[in-house]
Amino acid sequence: MTLHYQVLGNPGRDNALFVRVESGQSIARLLFDCGDGCLSSLPFSEIQAIDHLFFSHLHMDHIGGFDSFFRCTFNRDVKPNVIWGPAGTSAILHHRFQGFWWNLHADQSGTWSVNDVHPTHIERFRYEISEAFSERHNENKTEQCSPILDTSDYSVSAIHLKHNGPCLGYVVREKPKWNVQTDRVAEMGLRPGPWMKELKSDTATPVIDIDGRTFDLAALRNDLLIESPGESIAYLTDFLLDDTTSEQLQEVLGDCTTVVCEAQYRDQDIDLAQRNFHTTTTKVSHLAARSGFGKLVLFHLSDRYTTEEWAEMLAECRKIFPNTVFPKDWNIEPQNNGI
Repeated sequence: MTLHYQVLGNPGRDNALFVRVESGQSIARLLFDCGDGCLSSLPFSEIQAIDHLFFSHLHMDHIGGFDSFFRCTFNRDVKPNVIWGPAGTSAILHHRFQGFWWNLHADQSGTWSVNDVHPTHIERFRYEISEAFSERHNENKTEQCSPILDTSDYSVSAIHLKHNGPCLGYVVREKPKWNVQTDRVAEMGLRPGPWMKELKSDTATPVIDIDGRTFDLAALRNDLLIESPGESIAYLTDFLLDDTTSEQLQEVLGDCTTVVCEAQYRDQDIDLAQRNFHTTTTKVSHLAARSGFGKLVLFHLSDRYTTEEWAEMLAECRKIFPNTVFPKDWNIEPQNNGI
């Protein structure tokens, strides 16, 4: 299984995160936020194939591109249309659904599910294109759990953050991988073949036949398979990084492969950052150093700074946490790469 990600949008403009989870048998496409213009770099077919849209919060710069997404998928009925967000997401999106003239909808069957993720529970609402999205159907309320989405290939967990109102961070985790120890296969005198795929499957067969030899399947799995953790990626934007949140995130993100995190303010502007419930690049870098996750990707830059200042911000971060980068296609690097 492989996890691929792409930060959408340009530096100093609206951004979003597109994640593909590839299991070998299927591909899941996840979109985190949908700012203005963010989808322009994705093929139409990829937008139509998005499985879940996750909103951090509903400020304009995080939802401004929703109409572009909705135009591609409003009547999609080949797969579920599912949206997640903090408390109030369903009410705001109901207005967006109704913001068009629906006069050719009666024979269409697209259903939309919107999940309001509260700290203690999740409220689920359903909207139908056949009704011109006029009704907000209250489906059910379930206890908040982690992860909020759990599939055979991956899971998504929500993190409640502080941003002058409800705001969510998210963590996508691949399920652990089972790998065959090829050296043990050779030691047992076995030849690689299709049986190795069966070894990793969920088959209920108690025995397995390999080249005329019969093996107890459970025992053979114990001898030949080794478990390794899957990759993971976190999405954090627009939040106040106080001591409580820092402790919370250190616990959640310690084993994360990649963390994509806002970089709105320089440390010298910390007072402004805190007044607006944002963090600074230096505070994020210290969080990365304490948590020990693999890579820190900075995004959601403020256009109050110049390109040169963005490069300086990156250099400052790398002094604290060396494996800090901007999205690779942004081409922003410090003048002195040895800093």
